[in-house]
Amino acid sequence: MGFAKAFEYAEIKELTLPISKNWGIIWLLGAALFVFCALFFLLKKENWFAWAWAGILVSQLLIVVFWTDARFGTLANLLILPVSLIAWGQWSFNRMANTELQNLLQTAVTNTATVTEADIAQLPQPVQQWLRQSGVVGKPYADKIQLWQNGTMRTTQNGKWMPFEARQWFATVQPAFLWQTEVKMMPGVFLVGRDKYENGKGNMLIKALSLFTVANAKGPETDQGTLVRYLAEIVWFPSAALSKYIQWEATGSNAAKATMTYGGTTASVLFRFSDDGKVLACEAKRYYTRNNGATLEDWHVEIDPNSYKTFQPGITIPVRSGVTWKLKEGDFNWLKVEVTQILYNADAY
Repeated sequence: MGFAKAFEYAEIKELTLPISKNWGIIWLLGAALFVFCALFFLLKKENWFAWAWAGILVSQLLIVVFWTDARFGTLANLLILPVSLIAWGQWSFNRMANTELQNLLQTAVTNTATVTEADIAQLPQPVQQWLRQSGVVGKPYADKIQLWQNGTMRTTQNGKWMPFEARQWFATVQPAFLWQTEVKMMPGVFLVGRDKYENGKGNMLIKALSLFTVANAKGPETDQGTLVRYLAEIVWFPSAALSKYIQWEATGSNAAKATMTYGGTTASVLFRFSDDGKVLACEAKRYYTRNNGATLEDWHVEIDPNSYKTFQPGITIPVRSGVTWKLKEGDFNWLKVEVTQILYNADAY
C-alpha cells in the first residue's frame, strides 16, 4: 500500500502520513520479501524462514517510521516470528543430522562376501536356525542398511502415547547407526530426536520444537546403551550376527547370549528363539536415565512372532516389537515400533 501511495497509483485513505518515493520502494521491498517467503513455504523449502526474517526486519522498520498508520503490523510480525524460528530450528537440526549422515555414508566399509553354511557352523544351534530361517545363507552380508519406522512412545509409565515416525541407517563392518525421529506430542507441539552410535560412542539428542534441548545424553552409560541397542537391532539385518566383534554363547535349547565388544565397551544381549528359529525376545542390562544419574536396569524387547515379513533380497525379519524397562517400581512399557520398509547394501545408501 505504501508503494502505491508513494507513486500515486492509488489513494490509500488508511495511510495518512506522506510517503516519499524512496520509502515507497522500501514498502515494495517488504511486500516482495513476504511474497517470496510465502512462495518458498508453499514449495516446502526449508529455508523459507530467511525470507520471513528479512520481511519482518523491513516491515518493522516501516512500522516504526510510519507508526501512526502501521503500528498494528507489529502483531502480524509477532505471529510470523515464532513460526519462522521453529522452521529455523528444524533446518538447523536437519543440517546437523545430514552432516552426520554423510559422514556415516562416506566411512561405511563394504563387505562383498556371501554368507555360507561354513560361516554359521560354529554358532549355537538356535542362532544357526535363526540365520537359516531369515534367509541370509547364500546371500551377501548386509554391510549397509536403511529402514523406516513408525509407532508410539511415551516418556513416563502412565504417560500419553505419542505417535512418531523415524528413519535409521546402519553400517556393520565398523558398527554404527544414525536414527532420526519426529514425535507428535500434541497439535502444534513436537519433538525431534537423533540417536547415534559411531566409533563406539553414543549420543542421544532430543529437542522440543527443534529449538529447546530436552536431552543430550553422552558418556560411558550412553555408549553402553547405544551398543546394546545396536546389538538387539541386528534382528533386522541378521548377517551382522557373524561380525567379528560379536561372540555367541549357548544358554539353552532356545536361547543364546551375544556379547559385543567395540570401542572399549562390552555388553551382552540374550536372544530368545522359537522352535522354528524366529527371534521372540531380546533381554539385556542397560543404563536407564534418572534425575539423580543412570542406573543399570533390565531392558526387554518383545517381538511379535506374527509380524515376520520378507524384504529384498529375500531376508525375513520381524517388523513389530515393543520395548519395556523392568524397573523396581514396575514395568515401564515405553515404545511400540514397526519397521515399514528396509533396504540393504547398495540400495540402502
